[in-house]
Amino acid sequence: MTSRSDYFEQVYAFKDKQIIKVLTGLRRCGKSFLMEQIIEELKASGISENQIIYYRLDELENEAFLDYKVLYEKIKSRLVEGKMTYIFLDEVQLCPNFQKAVDSLFNKKNTDIYITGSNSDLLSGELATLLSGRYVTIDMQPFSFREYLHERGEQGLATGDREQCYADYVRYGSLPFTLLLKNNAENVNQYLNGVYNTILLKDISARHQINDLSTLEAVIRFMFANTANICTSKKISDTLTSGGRKVSQPTVENYMHYLEECFMVYKVGRYDIKGKEYLKTLSKYYIADTGLRNMLLGYRNIDTGHILETLVFLELKRRRYELYTGKIGDMEIDFVAKTPSSIYYVQVAESVKSEETLERELKPFSRLRDSYPCILITLDKTLNEDFNGVRHINAIDFFCGKELG
Repeated sequence: MTSRSDYFEQVYAFKDKQIIKVLTGLRRCGKSFLMEQIIEELKASGISENQIIYYRLDELENEAFLDYKVLYEKIKSRLVEGKMTYIFLDEVQLCPNFQKAVDSLFNKKNTDIYITGSNSDLLSGELATLLSGRYVTIDMQPFSFREYLHERGEQGLATGDREQCYADYVRYGSLPFTLLLKNNAENVNQYLNGVYNTILLKDISARHQINDLSTLEAVIRFMFANTANICTSKKISDTLTSGGRKVSQPTVENYMHYLEECFMVYKVGRYDIKGKEYLKTLSKYYIADTGLRNMLLGYRNIDTGHILETLVFLELKRRRYELYTGKIGDMEIDFVAKTPSSIYYVQVAESVKSEETLERELKPFSRLRDSYPCILITLDKTLNEDFNGVRHINAIDFFCGKELG
């Protein structure tokens, strides 16, 4: 698989620093591969194998290490006296109370610790308290479109070919292993079904003792079908209840949180641009991978506009923008994308070739009273590059690396 260079550089910048490196993200997004890539780089730089300790806690041969005391004692016995020992623990959340082992190892001399987990609450408990200020989190995602093209060996494709690759990317998703299946719909669906069931059964059901899987799946289907839309627990509860499945609002709220926890969906809050305040209600949700959505719901009647907005969200997140949905009076702007030094206002539409649609998408920008850049991202190829100060970017060019500014 191709090098995940952006993530590699983020992690490797902290090598030999007294700080725990935490890699989180959706199952099968490439965390284990990145960890192995770091290990290979260490070996290439002259680090001996006995200075590297690597355990995948989701493998049967390492089942004994799901006891944190056993894990700690084993690693402690392998520490190299007087030299740095590099410790890699994959899917560490499978070990109850792993925090205690990690904390004790962190306090040893000459240890450099890397851990991965498929749960965003990995550091929400005791470890966060024990190691406050002593860890850094790198959130990984599946392949970007640019990585997807590179992996297919088609980085310099002509526009028409790029559009076909984009269609494949939308249909089969961005989990790295799907590329090895060569767009074989049956094989891709079978693989994605396995990933989905692992998340459903291991990361959600077993972790939170959920017995009513049919209701949980109903919530998942609703949120997958409504990516890039405002979702509330009340709306989901009312919809499911009207369909004959009575489910309480607090239960739906819990399930929505569990989906965020395991990176199946991302929540984006709202920001009142005029009032300059963050709002607590009417958040939008975006799915992490379109392939999982299509496996579960089918590819027919796909809402291509909201799927495009979802992919723009994921790309902005990869580029580490702080993201909100913008409220300006009674209108909305899809994204308020913040950096430490600037703000970008971004609207996303599949096409604005009709005057009516173009006017609708540009209108919220006219309400703004600051001078930050306004961006319109569409799949249109022949539009003007500028509409009275609003910059137009073709979505595929954006996915291939074109910057907002």
